[in-house]
Amino acid sequence: MAISMVFTGVWAVAMPLIAEFQFTREIEDRLLAPIEIAWVAVEKVLAGTLQALLAGLIVIPCAWLILRPGVGISMHNPLAFACVTLLVALFSACGGLALGCSVNQQHIGVMFSMVLTPMIFFGCTYYPWSALNSFPILQKAVLINPLVYASEGLRATLAPQFPHLPMLAVLVGLTAFDAVFLAAGLRQFRGKAVS
Repeated sequence: MAISMVFTGVWAVAMPLIAEFQFTREIEDRLLAPIEIAWVAVEKVLAGTLQALLAGLIVIPCAWLILRPGVGISMHNPLAFACVTLLVALFSACGGLALGCSVNQQHIGVMFSMVLTPMIFFGCTYYPWSALNSFPILQKAVLINPLVYASEGLRATLAPQFPHLPMLAVLVGLTAFDAVFLAAGLRQFRGKAVS
């Protein structure tokens, strides 16, 4: 679910931005609207967040069907699930804004191979964070990866019987990454829009 949400949110925001800021400057008509430039970026983040939420929610019934015999998916705390899911979707869209305003069209492949692939591999999506106990340096190093908090938060809310990070750490981590990516993305967007 975390991978689906992150890929969808990043793709939904970054790819149109990369195309719109190329030499044709297709974004010019939206930048001429009588609103602050940052609101154009916020609209893109909100649209990406909604797409990431939809992608994540589609995964739940599929996972229930596939994992049903061996893994019990349950939602003991719907409020925590909603909060984590919203923060993950927002993180993916804000990350897409930051990446989309930082990468040129000819470097799209590099973005996926150098940013998203290692993020998934070290994002605790296929294994819990506690599985890295025998590699303490790596276990601490992966905490700079926002996907760790997304994966662990969704694991905690949907499959609490498996080891996971404490919910407070997940919420603080996701909120911090959301704020950092949104601030960086807005700064990059403003810089590209006025240049």
